[in-house]
Formats: sequence, C-alpha cells, structure tokens
Amino acid sequence: MKTESLNGSKYFILFIDDYTRFCWIYFLKHKSEVAQVFVKFKAATKTETGLKLKTIRIDNGTEYTSAQFQALCNKTSVKHQLTNVYTPQQNGVSERKNRSLLDMARCLLFEKKLPKNLWAEVVNTAVYLQNRLPTKALEQKTPFEGWFGFKPSVEHLRVFGCLCYAHIPAVKRDKLYERAQPGILMGYSAVKKGYRILDPLTNKIQVSRDVIFDEHACWNWNKGEPEATSENLIVDQTKGVENDVDMDLDDEPDRGTRTLAEIYERAHMAQVEPSSFKEAKADEGWRQAMANEIAMIKKNQTWKLVDKPANRKVIGVKWVYKAKQNADGSLNKLKARLVVKAHMHWNVYQLNVKSAFLNGILEEEIYVEQPQGFEVAGKEDMVCKLRKALYGLKQAPRAWYALIDTYLLSLDFQRSVSEPTLYVKKNNTETQLVVSLYVDDLLVTGGDEAVLTDFKTKMKKMFEMTDLGLMTYFLGMEVSQKQGGIFLKQKSFALKVLSKFSMLNCKPTPTPTAAGLKLSSQDSHEEGCETTYRSLIGCLLYLTATRPDIMFAAEEVKLKGYTDSDWAGSKDDMKTEAEYVAVASAVNQAIWLRKILADLNLFQEGATEILCDNKSAVAIAKNPVFHGRTKHFDIKLHVIREMAQACEIKLVHCNSEDQITDILTKGLGVSKFNKLRKFMGVCSMELKEEC
Repeated sequence: MKTESLNGSKYFILFIDDYTRFCWIYFLKHKSEVAQVFVKFKAATKTETGLKLKTIRIDNGTEYTSAQFQALCNKTSVKHQLTNVYTPQQNGVSERKNRSLLDMARCLLFEKKLPKNLWAEVVNTAVYLQNRLPTKALEQKTPFEGWFGFKPSVEHLRVFGCLCYAHIPAVKRDKLYERAQPGILMGYSAVKKGYRILDPLTNKIQVSRDVIFDEHACWNWNKGEPEATSENLIVDQTKGVENDVDMDLDDEPDRGTRTLAEIYERAHMAQVEPSSFKEAKADEGWRQAMANEIAMIKKNQTWKLVDKPANRKVIGVKWVYKAKQNADGSLNKLKARLVVKAHMHWNVYQLNVKSAFLNGILEEEIYVEQPQGFEVAGKEDMVCKLRKALYGLKQAPRAWYALIDTYLLSLDFQRSVSEPTLYVKKNNTETQLVVSLYVDDLLVTGGDEAVLTDFKTKMKKMFEMTDLGLMTYFLGMEVSQKQGGIFLKQKSFALKVLSKFSMLNCKPTPTPTAAGLKLSSQDSHEEGCETTYRSLIGCLLYLTATRPDIMFAAEEVKLKGYTDSDWAGSKDDMKTEAEYVAVASAVNQAIWLRKILADLNLFQEGATEILCDNKSAVAIAKNPVFHGRTKHFDIKLHVIREMAQACEIKLVHCNSEDQITDILTKGLGVSKFNKLRKFMGVCSMELKEEC
C-alpha cells in the first residue's frame, strides 16, 4: 500500500487454509518481517489443531525466495511450493481471496467516507467478516465452522465505520464530564470481548464493551464532527463480542496496557514450546537440547546407574522446555531441563452415588403408606415396612453416612477426627488417596493412578455410581484444574445473584465498598424487607468462598445488627476486644487446619504464626496477669495463651501496612485493594490463561 496505516504498516500477509478457506492476516512495516510472522502463524495453527504445517504455496516474491525463508522452511520440514513466474493461476485460491478482500475493503472504506490511512482496519475487518460468510468450497458452510467445528455467532456485528458512543469508565472522568465519547467503529478486538473504537480527533483506538451505535450516521472528516444522527440507536452493553481468532491487528494500545506486539509475542513464544516429551522428540532441535542436558549431567557425574533397591521409593523426573529469545524476538536457543517431578499435581475427580439415601440401612422400625398409583392389587390396606431409607426421612442421611463410612473404613481408609467426612488412605507414612464426602458426591485425589482406578472399581461394585471425571463444577463453584494449581470461580452463581436482586445492569466498581467507610447503628437508613436482606447476605457470604476480597462488604452489612461481633469496622464497639475475639477465632481455625494437615501427613514444623496489627490484643494474649480491663472477656477466648504455651501457635505483631486481612475488615482504596487481593491468590482466569 502507498499509504501507511495508523501504525505505520505498508504491507499485509494473508494465510489461507486450502481446505476450509479460513484466513489469518498480519500487517507488516517491512517485507523483511515475513519470516518472523510465518513462525508466529505456524505456532498458532499448531496450537489450535495439534498438527504441523506441511505445505505452503506462495508466489515468487523476493521475501519468500530469500535464503532466510528457505532455511526456515527446511529447518521446520515445511514443503515450500512456488508458482511459475507470471503464472498466478497456479495459486488461484490466494489470488481470488486477495481480490475479494480488497473489493470488500473498498466498499467498507467508501461507504462511510473513511480516510485511506485506515486501510489496515478495513482489511482486517474484511477478513473477520469473510471468515463468517458461507463458501461454496464447504457446501455453504462458513470457513469459521470448517476450521473450528461450530457455527460462529453474528449477533454482535454492526455497520463498519458507523458513528458510536463508547462509555467512559467512572474512574476516568469527573462527575460533570460526559459519560460517553464519540468514535468510529473499526471492527472487533481479537484479544478482548469488545469493539475497536477509533477516536477521530486523536487517531487512537480503544477497545470497549459498552457502546451505543448509530449505524446510519458517520463522521464528517472535513468538519471534524459527527454528521446528522438518527433516532434509532443500537445499544450493546452486555453480550460483548465473540473473539475466537487472533489476528495481527494494526492499532496503538491504550495507555497502561501492553502493546499488541507484546501480547502476540508472549502468546506465540509460549506456544512453540512442547508440552510433553512425545511432542518434543518429534523435533530435531528439542532432541538435541535434551541430548545436551544429558551430556552435561554425565559430565558432572550427577548420578550412577544401580539396581532398584527393595522397599525404597523412586522419585520421577520430567523434561521442562524453554525457547530462549533474543531482544528482537528471534530465537536464541532451545533449552531442555531435567527436573524432579513435584508432588503437587494431583488431579481431583468426582464420583456421584445414584439415589444415595436409598442405600442406607435403617435400624429403626418404620412404616410408610404404599405409593399412590402403585398399590398392590388386593393388598391396598397393607403398608410398607422400610428396610432401607427413603428420601425425606430424617434418619436417611445418618443411615447413608453410616453405610459409606463403614465401607470406606473396610478399604483401609482412616477417618479424620477433625473432619468426619474426610478419609485418607496411607501406605506407611505416604498418603495414597484422599476422599472427601459431601452427601452423595465423592471428591477423590491421589498420586498413584493405579490405586485411584482400583478405588473407583471397588466403589462401582458396591454402589451404583457415575464417574464424572475431573471435577469441573461443585456446589455452585466452577473448578479449573491447571498446571499451576486448582482455581475456583463462581461466575454463574454471581450472575444469578445479580439477576435475583435486579442488579444485572448495575455499574461496576473497583472495590466492594468505599475507602474508610464506617457504618453505625445510629446512621439513618431506609427500612427494607428482612427476608430479602437475609437472602442477600447469605448469597454474598457464599460468594466469599472464591471471592474473599468482597468479605468486608458482606460482613459489614451483616453486622449492622450485631455490633458486639464487630471486626473493627464499626464505630460502636471496643476495638481491642474485637481484635482479641478475632485472634481467638483465628487460633481455633489454625488448630483445626493443623489437625487436617496432620491427617494428610503434612505435619507442621514449629508453631503457626498468626499476625495481628493490634498491640493491645497481642499484649493481653501474652500476659497472663489478671487485668481489670479484661475480666469480662469470655474464658474461652484465652485459648490463645494455651495454644501459645503448647507451641501450636505464635502470636506476632505486624504493621498495619503488612496486614493482608485488611481486605476482609476495611474499606480500602483501589491500589491497596488490588495489591492485597493478589496476595490472597485471587486472580483473573483470563490473565491466568495468558500467563
């Protein structure tokens, strides 16, 4: 292109899958970037399909016939097919697609009278749309469906180049400023669920989800203002945009975010690294990297081969792969490390007992009527004497628990004294299996696949069960088991709560409550429905299972009526006593957790530290001398002293700045709130995927 795009690009490269006609587009400032882009494209398609690129058919452009590109194809075993000189017919699919894209791009450009320096945005949107248009090559299916296997959504599509108004977040404006900023629709983001909006005054592009569209209006580039606006505005605030394909977009990032180049570089660099030995051994480069690592181990005399000793545990090892990059993003070297397997990747599986309560054997003598419509002919006056439990019977849960408890103990499980529904199977001092029982659901985890399979087989023989596989959903919590750990979220439950209390359209805030907010029972407030109030508090408290960062808001609302149970957030109570009560509660929880960990063979060395930022509470706990100010304290609160003397816990004073639990007890500013939330392990699943 003769005209540079907003980001300075003058070229684009289009990759087309010959079978599905699915397209990927990348924008270039120089033709020399082709090889680097090809590496990214190859890695992306391999990640999406698990298959290696075998053949690429291109013309005789110098960027494709260079020694660098040829060497790249040879190194990656990609067959490099070239068309004959001046014979574009041999690559008809590519030639026709380029023509179709540019035809569509011209229409989009001229329809809304857009300047030519937006050509990259126009072409990028044309690719996005053509991937979602039916093609004869697939018998009227779309390339998107051919590539991904499911139909794309088109509900989010809007008129390209139309006038729109993007919502300005409250944190970026004052109360008297405009709430929306006019802009021009430039397509759909590939890295966020949002629309790409161009600010025509600054030529900057931002991504926004909350947008109002005026599809019949456009921007007057001569006057620098919007043209006449129609009355029919389209609001898109909730659904967001479907983003299934990453394309190399041509835009400048918003302030405070990574550039697209950084995002793509990070994503594609991670994708070229093999995730298993099977994948690595298929590549000559990784085979050589592993051979180098073994050579270094032998040189250092790290081990010597011996016969496997009897009754000794052998620790497993695994390969870890890393592609080292130069400063310019090019490949430096492939690195393979042999490491000891960590004992932390225990997958959690879920089993469900069908009609669990019907298995419980009753000890009591109980009679029930015959079920309506299923009376035995000629014996209508007779009743049923129960041998096993029925649902709704108050003895049913106890009978079921007694049955499964007896069976698990017969399988050499040990029941936890501190948690009666937790069972642990040990081999000497090593934990083999852990089973957690919740009514008719069993959560099972273990490090030995054979022991795990044997347990499932025995359970299925004893009870009619359903093996639900890896745990993905439990008690309203969505579970994601990844290499870095197990992550819990309650997105669907949170949406149900918002819907139940008519808050789906509420404005989001960065913190659950205002910084420094203090509530008192003397404050004026409107009367509300007690039932709804209790239901709301219950929902919020359940959400704190996965979102402890909202704990203070939920507790604060609850404690308006119970100020003597305050956690230092109320103005109505003595702070030292409240802190002392909180410490006593923390001690009880710490002792309980220590016992649970001991059941799992995870014995704690030394006392468990409990940090408190109230010097008076720490002094009272450590000083056994009677004091008039503390004589009214409940004697059970002095468990702190007893556990400290037994070296079970250690109470330590900490500065208020280091007190992580402030997020549970105080209204904080945005920066400190986000900092403490991160320390607690609360994170965005999208960011976790990216990392």
